[in-house]
Amino acid sequence: MTTVAVLGTGIVGITLATGFARAGHTVLAGSGHPDRPQEALTGTGVRVVAHADAAGAADVVFNATPGEVAAQFLGGLAAALRGRVLADVSNAAVRGPDGFPTGPLDPNTSVAEEIQRALPDTRVVKTLNTMDQRVMTDPSVLPTPPTAFLAGDDPTAKAAVSALLHDVGWHNDWLLDLGPLTAARALESSYVMLGPIIQRYGFAPFSLAIAH
Repeated sequence: MTTVAVLGTGIVGITLATGFARAGHTVLAGSGHPDRPQEALTGTGVRVVAHADAAGAADVVFNATPGEVAAQFLGGLAAALRGRVLADVSNAAVRGPDGFPTGPLDPNTSVAEEIQRALPDTRVVKTLNTMDQRVMTDPSVLPTPPTAFLAGDDPTAKAAVSALLHDVGWHNDWLLDLGPLTAARALESSYVMLGPIIQRYGFAPFSLAIAH
């Protein structure tokens, strides 16, 4: 089994951590307050430790920290993340008065690319940012097949992330490799659909999907 670190203990981080733990992997949840009780992780087998300790002990790391601050935050963990595969599931956007995204922070780059620049010795993969967090580790919650997109410059890193997604229920034909990490710009741009989707369907689980 793989040792997985999930950085961030918000709702997305907890969902990822518990999902990979259910699949039988050793999971470390990185937290800025590792001594603070995490009731949502009680009894899951997930161990809460400091961010650097989680990253340094893992084979694959998932970034579940906010996209707006992810590159700067992860840059501070460069030593622990050296040589690791890092899957970034975050989004960042300009937000309107209602709090919903209205556009990318910078159309000429992406969160994932900025993370890669901050971590030149880490292999970054963009994935799982085009869906509700409940779908990330339980795609069967939807009545029709969702799509998990992947973008990254290292094929072996994408293969490692794909294997973990397979373990939590993603069929191989539900995974779509879009090529280099620059494709993360398109994936992150889709975040602007969040507001209209929620207005139409409420807070039901959802995911983007490709029919072809």
